Amino acid sequence: MVVLLLAAWLALIVYASWFPFTGWHWPVGEAWAMLRLPWPSRHSTFDVVSNALGYLPLGLLLVLAMKRRQQRGVAAVRDATLLCALLSYLLEVGQHLLPQRVPSSLDWLLNTAGALGGALLGLGLGRTQAIAWVHRTGEAWFAQRSRSGLALLALWPVALLFPTPVALGLGQVWDRARDTLAAALEGLSVAAPLAGWLETGPPLEARLSPAAELAAVALGLLGPCLVTYSMARPGLRRLWMALGAAALGFGITTLSTALNFGPQHALAWCTASSLGGVGLGLALAVLLLGSGRRTAAALGLVVVTAGVGLVAQAPSDPYFAASLHGWEQGRFIRFHGMAQWIGWWWPYVATLWLLRQVAGRE
Repeated sequence: MVVLLLAAWLALIVYASWFPFTGWHWPVGEAWAMLRLPWPSRHSTFDVVSNALGYLPLGLLLVLAMKRRQQRGVAAVRDATLLCALLSYLLEVGQHLLPQRVPSSLDWLLNTAGALGGALLGLGLGRTQAIAWVHRTGEAWFAQRSRSGLALLALWPVALLFPTPVALGLGQVWDRARDTLAAALEGLSVAAPLAGWLETGPPLEARLSPAAELAAVALGLLGPCLVTYSMARPGLRRLWMALGAAALGFGITTLSTALNFGPQHALAWCTASSLGGVGLGLALAVLLLGSGRRTAAALGLVVVTAGVGLVAQAPSDPYFAASLHGWEQGRFIRFHGMAQWIGWWWPYVATLWLLRQVAGRE
């Protein structure tokens, strides 16, 4: 499990460091000049915190992976920090080739410091019973230790970081898919009927009815709960999982709103329909506490599919479009692509995973 998480986090760091992966060009000047990382003329608190925290989990996971190979603690911290520093340096040098990214020696120092902090934290955890406790808890709470299922649940809060048209509503890919397909068909006369059909969709001034919005929010919470139930043992432990999912969904949605519209508007998403949807989703999750694992997977399949159908009918209002612009052009560029893609695909990957559960293949 540690190696799987390590590989996933490494991929996310590379993605965040080189996003949006467009406009590659060789800079003017001598090649050796690329090896020098300039000191930034200005930086924000957000940049400092994000660069340090981004590498902290990487250093922690590297130390845990090395400890499993019986490597000595101090040597593991040293090697993990050096590997992270080398990775950060190579990624910063690579940013010379991207016009939208600016290499920075400060970023490299912050990445290295974050990795060192994570490595020391991993060393401390390795000397306690924390890892063994997590393993024992997992054995007691989950009848099935599915790595892919746990990874799916871990990605759910990341998906919620990207602005959604409906609270907890993931999987709205129609607008972007339609635009991409329309651009590919542009100029082809034989594709005119299909291009005309692609122009159809909910008008911008339309909105989901309060009842439909309430249902979409409820399904958005109930889906991850049923994914958890399909692995967890029946009993009161599931109640804590459902309460944790509701608290996590509420907290991440509030965080996303605060990042996009400012801390003073953090709770602007808490409309009567949204809060009612959270309450309804939690109530349904409590009613299904005793369902069998395969039954939970079958119900989850229906819930996730219905949720995607409702979210697809939600138009992008001007405030939602403005928040997307902030993610694409502002300081969130490091996380925009990662969170957006996870938010798009999470329900569909969850559907495939639940299908395997219903078929008894995992």
